[in-house]
Amino acid sequence: MPTTDAAPPGFDERLEAARAAGVILATATTQQKNDALSAIAAALRASVAEIVTANGIDLDNGRAGGLSDGLLDRLRLDHARVESLAVAVEQIVGLADPVGEVARGSSLPNGVRIAQVRVPFGVVGAIYEARPNVTVDIASLALKSGNASVLRGGSAAENSNRALVGLIQGALASVGLPSDAVQTVDDFGRDGANALMRARGLVDVLIPRGSAQLINAVVTESTVPVIETGAGVVHIFLDASATTEWAVEIVHNAKTQRPSVCNTVETVLVHAGAAERLLPPVLDRLAASGVTVHADDRTRAVWPDAVAATAEDWGTEYMSLDVTVGVVDSVDEAIAHIRRYSTRHTESIITNDLRNAERFLNEVDSATVMVNASTRFSDGGEFGFGAEVGISTQKLHARGPMGLPELTSTKWIVRGDGQVRI
Repeated sequence: MPTTDAAPPGFDERLEAARAAGVILATATTQQKNDALSAIAAALRASVAEIVTANGIDLDNGRAGGLSDGLLDRLRLDHARVESLAVAVEQIVGLADPVGEVARGSSLPNGVRIAQVRVPFGVVGAIYEARPNVTVDIASLALKSGNASVLRGGSAAENSNRALVGLIQGALASVGLPSDAVQTVDDFGRDGANALMRARGLVDVLIPRGSAQLINAVVTESTVPVIETGAGVVHIFLDASATTEWAVEIVHNAKTQRPSVCNTVETVLVHAGAAERLLPPVLDRLAASGVTVHADDRTRAVWPDAVAATAEDWGTEYMSLDVTVGVVDSVDEAIAHIRRYSTRHTESIITNDLRNAERFLNEVDSATVMVNASTRFSDGGEFGFGAEVGISTQKLHARGPMGLPELTSTKWIVRGDGQVRI
Protein backbone atom coordinates (compact mmCIF):
# COMPACT_ATOMS: atom_id res chain seq x y z
CA MET A 1 0.00 0.00 0.00
CA PRO A 2 1.57 3.35 -1.00
CA THR A 3 2.37 5.69 1.86
CA THR A 4 3.94 9.10 2.10
CA ASP A 5 7.22 9.73 3.90
CA ALA A 6 6.73 11.09 7.42
CA ALA A 7 3.09 11.98 6.79
CA PRO A 8 1.18 13.37 9.80
CA PRO A 9 -0.99 10.85 11.68
CA GLY A 10 -4.26 10.25 9.85
CA PHE A 11 -3.06 11.80 6.59
CA ASP A 12 -2.61 8.61 4.59
CA GLU A 13 -5.96 7.29 5.80
CA ARG A 14 -7.67 10.39 4.45
CA LEU A 15 -6.02 9.96 1.08
CA GLU A 16 -6.90 6.26 1.03
CA ALA A 17 -10.52 7.26 1.60
CA ALA A 18 -10.30 9.69 -1.31
CA ARG A 19 -8.84 6.96 -3.54
CA ALA A 20 -11.66 4.56 -2.60
CA ALA A 21 -14.20 7.28 -3.36
CA GLY A 22 -12.49 7.92 -6.69
CA VAL A 23 -13.07 4.31 -7.71
CA ILE A 24 -16.81 4.85 -7.20
CA LEU A 25 -16.78 8.18 -9.06
CA ALA A 26 -14.96 6.62 -12.02
CA THR A 27 -18.01 4.46 -12.75
CA ALA A 28 -20.69 6.95 -11.70
CA THR A 29 -23.16 7.87 -14.42
CA THR A 30 -23.28 11.33 -15.92
CA GLN A 31 -26.68 11.83 -14.28
CA GLN A 32 -25.32 10.95 -10.83
CA LYS A 33 -22.49 13.42 -11.23
CA ASN A 34 -24.81 16.12 -12.56
CA ASP A 35 -27.20 15.57 -9.65
CA ALA A 36 -24.27 16.10 -7.27
CA LEU A 37 -23.23 19.28 -9.07
CA SER A 38 -26.78 20.62 -8.93
CA ALA A 39 -26.83 19.86 -5.21
CA ILE A 40 -23.56 21.77 -4.78
CA ALA A 41 -24.97 24.82 -6.58
CA ALA A 42 -28.08 24.71 -4.42
CA ALA A 43 -25.98 24.36 -1.26
CA LEU A 44 -23.87 27.38 -2.22
CA ARG A 45 -26.97 29.52 -2.58
CA ALA A 46 -28.55 28.19 0.59
CA SER A 47 -25.37 28.75 2.61
CA VAL A 48 -24.28 32.12 1.24
CA ALA A 49 -24.57 33.87 4.60
CA GLU A 50 -22.49 31.18 6.31
CA ILE A 51 -19.86 31.33 3.55
CA VAL A 52 -19.59 35.13 3.63
CA THR A 53 -19.32 35.12 7.42
CA ALA A 54 -16.51 32.55 7.36
CA ASN A 55 -14.81 34.50 4.61
CA GLY A 56 -15.10 37.68 6.66
CA ILE A 57 -13.01 36.04 9.39
CA ASP A 58 -10.35 35.16 6.83
CA LEU A 59 -10.37 38.70 5.45
CA ASP A 60 -9.98 40.19 8.93
CA ASN A 61 -7.12 37.81 9.67
CA GLY A 62 -5.54 38.63 6.32
CA ARG A 63 -5.65 42.39 6.94
CA ALA A 64 -4.17 41.90 10.40
CA GLY A 65 -1.46 39.70 8.90
CA GLY A 66 -0.54 42.22 6.21
CA LEU A 67 -1.91 40.45 3.11
CA SER A 68 -1.57 42.62 0.01
CA ASP A 69 -4.61 44.21 -1.58
CA GLY A 70 -4.24 41.80 -4.50
CA LEU A 71 -4.35 38.73 -2.28
CA LEU A 72 -7.23 40.17 -0.27
CA ASP A 73 -9.17 40.60 -3.51
CA ARG A 74 -8.50 36.99 -4.48
CA LEU A 75 -9.55 35.89 -1.00
CA ARG A 76 -12.81 37.83 -0.91
CA LEU A 77 -16.19 36.07 -1.28
CA ASP A 78 -19.30 38.25 -1.27
CA HIS A 79 -22.87 37.40 -2.25
CA ALA A 80 -22.20 38.15 -5.93
CA ARG A 81 -19.08 35.98 -6.06
CA VAL A 82 -20.81 33.07 -4.33
CA GLU A 83 -23.61 33.35 -6.87
CA SER A 84 -21.02 33.34 -9.66
CA LEU A 85 -19.59 30.12 -8.22
CA ALA A 86 -23.05 28.55 -8.18
CA VAL A 87 -23.64 29.60 -11.80
CA ALA A 88 -20.27 28.15 -12.82
CA VAL A 89 -21.15 24.81 -11.19
CA GLU A 90 -24.46 24.77 -13.08
CA GLN A 91 -22.59 25.44 -16.32
CA ILE A 92 -20.46 22.37 -15.68
CA VAL A 93 -23.68 20.34 -15.46
CA GLY A 94 -24.41 21.31 -19.06
CA LEU A 95 -20.99 20.32 -20.37
CA ALA A 96 -20.30 16.99 -22.04
CA ASP A 97 -18.98 14.27 -19.75
CA PRO A 98 -15.47 13.42 -21.01
CA VAL A 99 -15.31 10.00 -19.35
CA GLY A 100 -15.66 7.24 -21.93
CA GLU A 101 -15.18 9.56 -24.89
CA VAL A 102 -13.34 7.77 -27.71
CA ALA A 103 -10.24 9.74 -28.67
CA ARG A 104 -9.40 7.46 -31.59
CA GLY A 105 -9.88 3.87 -32.67
CA SER A 106 -9.50 1.35 -35.45
CA SER A 107 -9.98 -2.27 -36.43
CA LEU A 108 -7.02 -4.47 -37.31
CA PRO A 109 -7.16 -6.66 -40.44
CA ASN A 110 -7.72 -9.71 -38.20
CA GLY A 111 -10.85 -8.13 -36.68
CA VAL A 112 -9.39 -6.97 -33.34
CA ARG A 113 -11.04 -3.68 -32.41
CA ILE A 114 -8.98 -0.98 -30.66
CA ALA A 115 -10.22 2.20 -28.99
CA GLN A 116 -8.46 4.87 -26.94
CA VAL A 117 -10.96 6.22 -24.39
CA ARG A 118 -10.84 8.99 -21.80
CA VAL A 119 -10.69 7.89 -18.15
CA PRO A 120 -10.35 9.84 -14.88
CA PHE A 121 -6.93 10.37 -13.32
CA GLY A 122 -8.27 8.99 -10.03
CA VAL A 123 -7.22 11.42 -7.28
CA VAL A 124 -6.40 15.04 -8.15
CA GLY A 125 -4.52 17.06 -5.57
CA ALA A 126 -4.39 20.86 -5.51
CA ILE A 127 -2.24 23.28 -3.51
CA TYR A 128 -3.28 26.92 -3.66
CA GLU A 129 -3.39 30.04 -1.53
CA ALA A 130 -5.98 32.70 -0.66
CA ARG A 131 -8.37 31.53 -3.41
CA PRO A 132 -11.50 29.91 -1.96
CA ASN A 133 -13.15 29.97 -5.39
CA VAL A 134 -10.58 27.36 -6.44
CA THR A 135 -12.06 25.00 -3.83
CA VAL A 136 -15.36 24.96 -5.68
CA ASP A 137 -13.88 25.08 -9.18
CA ILE A 138 -11.53 22.13 -8.77
CA ALA A 139 -13.91 20.01 -6.68
CA SER A 140 -16.67 20.48 -9.28
CA LEU A 141 -14.52 19.85 -12.34
CA ALA A 142 -12.92 16.83 -10.66
CA LEU A 143 -16.36 15.45 -9.82
CA LYS A 144 -17.71 15.79 -13.38
CA SER A 145 -14.56 14.15 -14.79
CA GLY A 146 -14.88 11.23 -12.34
CA ASN A 147 -12.02 12.18 -10.01
CA ALA A 148 -11.74 12.50 -6.27
CA SER A 149 -10.01 15.70 -5.12
CA VAL A 150 -7.71 16.46 -2.18
CA LEU A 151 -7.37 20.18 -1.51
CA ARG A 152 -4.81 22.23 0.37
CA GLY A 153 -6.15 25.77 0.29
CA GLY A 154 -3.79 27.39 2.77
CA SER A 155 -4.18 29.14 6.09
CA ALA A 156 -5.30 32.46 4.59
CA ALA A 157 -8.61 30.94 3.45
CA GLU A 158 -8.93 28.26 6.13
CA ASN A 159 -12.38 29.28 7.40
CA SER A 160 -13.79 29.84 3.92
CA ASN A 161 -12.48 26.52 2.64
CA ARG A 162 -13.76 24.61 5.67
CA ALA A 163 -17.27 25.94 5.04
CA LEU A 164 -17.11 25.23 1.31
CA VAL A 165 -15.73 21.69 1.63
CA GLY A 166 -18.34 20.90 4.28
CA LEU A 167 -21.25 21.91 2.06
CA ILE A 168 -19.75 20.11 -0.95
CA GLN A 169 -19.39 16.91 1.07
CA GLY A 170 -22.97 17.25 2.27
CA ALA A 171 -24.18 17.74 -1.31
CA LEU A 172 -22.36 14.58 -2.43
CA ALA A 173 -23.87 12.52 0.37
CA SER A 174 -27.35 13.87 -0.39
CA VAL A 175 -27.32 12.22 -3.83
CA GLY A 176 -25.71 8.96 -2.75
CA LEU A 177 -22.10 9.65 -3.75
CA PRO A 178 -19.26 9.32 -1.22
CA SER A 179 -18.50 12.50 0.68
CA ASP A 180 -14.86 11.38 0.85
CA ALA A 181 -14.60 12.22 -2.85
CA VAL A 182 -13.71 15.79 -1.81
CA GLN A 183 -11.17 16.15 0.97
CA THR A 184 -9.27 19.01 2.57
CA VAL A 185 -5.90 18.62 4.26
CA ASP A 186 -5.79 22.19 5.56
CA ASP A 187 -6.04 20.96 9.15
CA PHE A 188 -2.63 19.27 8.75
CA GLY A 189 -1.01 22.65 8.08
CA ARG A 190 2.29 22.84 6.24
CA ASP A 191 2.99 19.22 7.14
CA GLY A 192 -0.08 18.32 5.11
CA ALA A 193 1.11 20.33 2.11
CA ASN A 194 4.52 18.68 2.26
CA ALA A 195 2.98 15.22 2.61
CA LEU A 196 0.63 15.90 -0.32
CA MET A 197 3.64 16.64 -2.52
CA ARG A 198 5.13 13.27 -1.54
CA ALA A 199 1.93 11.24 -1.83
CA ARG A 200 2.96 9.40 -4.99
CA GLY A 201 0.75 6.34 -5.29
CA LEU A 202 -2.07 7.96 -3.36
CA VAL A 203 -2.43 11.09 -5.52
CA ASP A 204 -2.26 10.77 -9.31
CA VAL A 205 -1.61 14.39 -10.27
CA LEU A 206 -0.96 17.60 -8.35
CA ILE A 207 -1.92 21.10 -9.49
CA PRO A 208 -0.46 24.20 -7.82
CA ARG A 209 -2.16 27.60 -8.13
CA GLY A 210 -0.81 30.77 -6.64
CA SER A 211 2.37 32.79 -6.52
CA ALA A 212 5.45 31.97 -8.54
CA GLN A 213 7.13 31.01 -5.27
CA LEU A 214 4.42 28.47 -4.41
CA ILE A 215 4.33 27.00 -7.92
CA ASN A 216 8.11 26.67 -8.09
CA ALA A 217 8.20 24.99 -4.68
CA VAL A 218 5.61 22.39 -5.74
CA VAL A 219 7.29 21.74 -9.10
CA THR A 220 10.70 21.37 -7.44
CA GLU A 221 9.75 19.34 -4.37
CA SER A 222 6.84 17.16 -5.48
CA THR A 223 7.29 13.48 -6.24
CA VAL A 224 3.70 13.41 -7.52
CA PRO A 225 3.37 14.34 -11.22
CA VAL A 226 2.61 18.07 -11.47
CA ILE A 227 0.64 20.06 -14.02
CA GLU A 228 2.39 23.41 -13.75
CA THR A 229 0.23 26.50 -13.74
CA GLY A 230 2.08 29.76 -14.12
CA ALA A 231 2.36 33.25 -12.81
CA GLY A 232 1.11 35.86 -15.24
CA VAL A 233 3.65 38.35 -16.54
CA VAL A 234 1.26 39.19 -19.37
CA HIS A 235 2.01 41.51 -22.31
CA ILE A 236 0.05 43.63 -24.76
CA PHE A 237 1.87 44.99 -27.81
CA LEU A 238 0.42 48.08 -29.50
CA ASP A 239 1.54 47.81 -33.12
CA ALA A 240 2.09 50.87 -35.32
CA SER A 241 -1.27 50.30 -37.02
CA ALA A 242 -3.29 49.85 -33.80
CA THR A 243 -6.63 51.65 -33.66
CA THR A 244 -6.42 54.25 -30.90
CA GLU A 245 -9.84 53.44 -29.46
CA TRP A 246 -9.08 49.71 -29.35
CA ALA A 247 -5.72 50.34 -27.70
CA VAL A 248 -7.26 52.54 -25.00
CA GLU A 249 -10.18 50.26 -24.20
CA ILE A 250 -8.34 46.94 -24.37
CA VAL A 251 -5.37 48.03 -22.24
CA HIS A 252 -7.67 49.65 -19.69
CA ASN A 253 -9.84 46.54 -19.43
CA ALA A 254 -6.85 44.21 -19.24
CA LYS A 255 -5.29 46.20 -16.39
CA THR A 256 -8.18 47.49 -14.32
CA GLN A 257 -11.12 45.09 -14.54
CA ARG A 258 -9.57 42.83 -11.89
CA PRO A 259 -5.89 43.62 -11.35
CA SER A 260 -5.22 40.80 -8.86
CA VAL A 261 -5.67 37.88 -11.26
CA CYS A 262 -3.15 36.12 -13.50
CA ASN A 263 -4.54 37.20 -16.89
CA THR A 264 -4.20 40.90 -16.10
CA VAL A 265 -1.73 42.78 -18.30
CA GLU A 266 1.50 43.73 -16.54
CA THR A 267 3.57 45.11 -19.44
CA VAL A 268 2.48 47.22 -22.41
CA LEU A 269 4.86 47.57 -25.36
CA VAL A 270 4.24 50.33 -27.91
CA HIS A 271 5.69 50.59 -31.43
CA ALA A 272 7.83 53.71 -31.77
CA GLY A 273 5.94 54.68 -34.91
CA ALA A 274 2.73 55.08 -32.90
CA ALA A 275 4.09 56.13 -29.49
CA GLU A 276 3.15 59.81 -29.72
CA ARG A 277 -0.33 58.91 -30.97
CA LEU A 278 -1.12 56.05 -28.58
CA LEU A 279 0.73 56.68 -25.33
CA PRO A 280 -1.11 59.83 -24.14
CA PRO A 281 -4.69 58.48 -24.47
CA VAL A 282 -3.80 54.98 -23.25
CA LEU A 283 -1.86 56.18 -20.20
CA ASP A 284 -4.25 59.05 -19.41
CA ARG A 285 -7.07 56.49 -19.20
CA LEU A 286 -5.04 54.20 -16.94
CA ALA A 287 -3.98 57.05 -14.67
CA ALA A 288 -7.58 58.21 -14.34
CA SER A 289 -8.36 54.77 -12.89
CA GLY A 290 -5.54 54.97 -10.36
CA VAL A 291 -2.91 52.97 -12.24
CA THR A 292 0.75 53.75 -11.52
CA VAL A 293 2.75 53.68 -14.75
CA HIS A 294 6.37 52.44 -14.61
CA ALA A 295 8.05 53.35 -17.88
CA ASP A 296 11.26 53.47 -19.86
CA ASP A 297 12.89 56.76 -20.89
CA ARG A 298 11.26 56.79 -24.33
CA THR A 299 7.80 56.49 -22.80
CA ARG A 300 8.53 59.17 -20.19
CA ALA A 301 9.63 61.53 -22.96
CA VAL A 302 6.09 61.33 -24.33
CA TRP A 303 4.22 60.93 -21.01
CA PRO A 304 6.32 62.54 -18.23
CA ASP A 305 4.01 61.53 -15.35
CA ALA A 306 5.33 57.95 -15.37
CA VAL A 307 7.84 56.76 -12.79
CA ALA A 308 11.11 55.32 -14.03
CA ALA A 309 10.94 51.57 -14.58
CA THR A 310 13.53 49.41 -12.82
CA ALA A 311 15.10 46.28 -14.26
CA GLU A 312 12.89 44.21 -11.96
CA ASP A 313 9.66 45.81 -13.20
CA TRP A 314 9.81 44.05 -16.58
CA GLY A 315 9.50 40.63 -14.96
CA THR A 316 7.05 41.55 -12.19
CA GLU A 317 3.53 40.21 -11.76
CA TYR A 318 2.14 43.16 -9.85
CA MET A 319 -1.36 41.91 -8.95
CA SER A 320 -2.14 45.58 -8.35
CA LEU A 321 -2.88 48.81 -10.19
CA ASP A 322 0.65 49.04 -11.60
CA VAL A 323 1.83 48.55 -15.17
CA THR A 324 5.18 48.71 -16.95
CA VAL A 325 5.31 50.45 -20.34
CA GLY A 326 8.06 50.50 -22.94
CA VAL A 327 8.64 51.67 -26.52
CA VAL A 328 10.05 49.22 -29.10
CA ASP A 329 11.16 49.80 -32.68
CA SER A 330 9.62 46.75 -34.37
CA VAL A 331 7.51 43.63 -34.09
CA ASP A 332 10.78 41.70 -33.84
CA GLU A 333 11.83 43.71 -30.79
CA ALA A 334 8.44 43.25 -29.17
CA ILE A 335 8.55 39.48 -29.67
CA ALA A 336 12.12 39.33 -28.36
CA HIS A 337 11.14 41.27 -25.25
CA ILE A 338 8.21 38.92 -24.62
CA ARG A 339 10.44 35.87 -25.04
CA ARG A 340 12.81 37.28 -22.42
CA TYR A 341 10.33 38.34 -19.75
CA SER A 342 7.08 36.45 -20.31
CA THR A 343 5.92 33.60 -18.08
CA ARG A 344 4.31 32.06 -21.21
CA HIS A 345 0.80 32.73 -19.95
CA THR A 346 -1.04 35.16 -22.25
CA GLU A 347 0.00 37.85 -24.74
CA SER A 348 -2.00 40.07 -27.09
CA ILE A 349 -1.25 42.29 -30.08
CA ILE A 350 -3.41 45.25 -31.09
CA THR A 351 -2.97 45.78 -34.81
CA ASN A 352 -4.63 46.30 -38.19
CA ASP A 353 -1.73 44.67 -40.01
CA LEU A 354 -2.65 41.09 -40.92
CA ARG A 355 0.95 40.07 -41.52
CA ASN A 356 2.06 41.34 -38.10
CA ALA A 357 -0.92 39.67 -36.46
CA GLU A 358 -0.03 36.30 -37.98
CA ARG A 359 3.64 36.70 -37.07
CA PHE A 360 2.71 37.44 -33.47
CA LEU A 361 0.36 34.45 -33.30
CA ASN A 362 2.93 32.09 -34.79
CA GLU A 363 6.10 33.29 -33.08
CA VAL A 364 4.98 34.15 -29.55
CA ASP A 365 5.32 30.97 -27.50
CA SER A 366 2.68 31.38 -24.80
CA ALA A 367 -0.28 29.26 -23.75
CA THR A 368 -2.75 31.82 -25.11
CA VAL A 369 -1.94 34.36 -27.84
CA MET A 370 -4.50 36.95 -28.95
CA VAL A 371 -5.14 39.58 -31.60
CA ASN A 372 -7.20 42.69 -30.82
CA ALA A 373 -8.66 41.34 -27.58
CA SER A 374 -8.20 41.85 -23.85
CA THR A 375 -6.02 39.33 -22.05
CA ARG A 376 -8.80 39.02 -19.48
CA PHE A 377 -10.46 36.54 -21.87
CA SER A 378 -7.76 33.97 -21.07
CA ASP A 379 -9.97 32.11 -18.64
CA GLY A 380 -11.70 28.74 -18.46
CA GLY A 381 -15.09 30.31 -17.78
CA GLU A 382 -14.76 32.65 -20.75
CA PHE A 383 -13.61 29.74 -22.93
CA GLY A 384 -16.81 27.86 -22.12
CA PHE A 385 -15.43 25.41 -19.52
CA GLY A 386 -17.81 26.55 -16.76
CA ALA A 387 -14.79 26.93 -14.49
CA GLU A 388 -11.11 26.12 -14.72
CA VAL A 389 -8.60 23.99 -12.87
CA GLY A 390 -5.95 26.57 -13.66
CA ILE A 391 -4.01 27.89 -16.63
CA SER A 392 -1.20 25.56 -17.56
CA THR A 393 1.96 27.21 -18.87
CA GLN A 394 3.75 23.93 -19.53
CA LYS A 395 3.63 21.94 -22.77
CA LEU A 396 3.04 18.36 -21.63
CA HIS A 397 -0.48 16.96 -21.25
CA ALA A 398 -2.29 20.30 -21.04
CA ARG A 399 -1.63 23.93 -21.94
CA GLY A 400 -3.71 27.04 -21.32
CA PRO A 401 -7.01 27.09 -19.40
CA MET A 402 -7.81 23.58 -18.19
CA GLY A 403 -11.33 22.18 -17.99
CA LEU A 404 -12.89 18.73 -17.94
CA PRO A 405 -10.86 16.92 -20.66
CA GLU A 406 -7.61 18.06 -19.04
CA LEU A 407 -8.56 16.15 -15.87
CA THR A 408 -8.63 12.88 -17.77
CA SER A 409 -6.04 10.47 -19.10
CA THR A 410 -6.69 7.71 -21.60
CA LYS A 411 -6.51 3.95 -21.74
CA TRP A 412 -6.70 1.50 -24.61
CA ILE A 413 -9.65 -0.86 -24.88
CA VAL A 414 -9.06 -3.91 -27.08
CA ARG A 415 -11.87 -6.31 -28.06
CA GLY A 416 -11.30 -9.52 -29.92
CA ASP A 417 -12.98 -12.79 -30.91
CA GLY A 418 -10.26 -15.28 -30.05
CA GLN A 419 -7.50 -13.79 -32.24
CA VAL A 420 -3.84 -14.60 -31.48
CA ARG A 421 -0.79 -12.77 -32.77
CA ILE A 422 1.04 -14.55 -35.57
